[in-house]
Amino acid sequence: MNVMENIAEQVTNNTVIIYMKGSPTQPQCGFSARTVQALMDCGHEFAYVDVLSNPEIRANLPKFGNWPTFPQLWVLGELIGGCDIVSEMYENGELQTLIDDAIKESASAD
Repeated sequence: MNVMENIAEQVTNNTVIIYMKGSPTQPQCGFSARTVQALMDCGHEFAYVDVLSNPEIRANLPKFGNWPTFPQLWVLGELIGGCDIVSEMYENGELQTLIDDAIKESASAD
């Protein structure tokens, strides 16, 4: 499987996935830390990929999603955005609603 197929499989098979620098418990940049904290505050499990330890994904994800920076949050196979967008959505309550609805939709599809 090539890297683009791998990325497509990851965003398709995970209801919520964040591509970030580091891990949720040890983010390696401030933007990843802010984004993952907002996501953790929503109270649902999510998948993550550390782009620092996955250089092929780090090099190709910007092409896949047409988004140049990290972190990147994907929900139900759709790119939501990076730190600024996720932070704004968190602050106005949209992120919680988006994640709650995605988890419910995913559960009802099983």
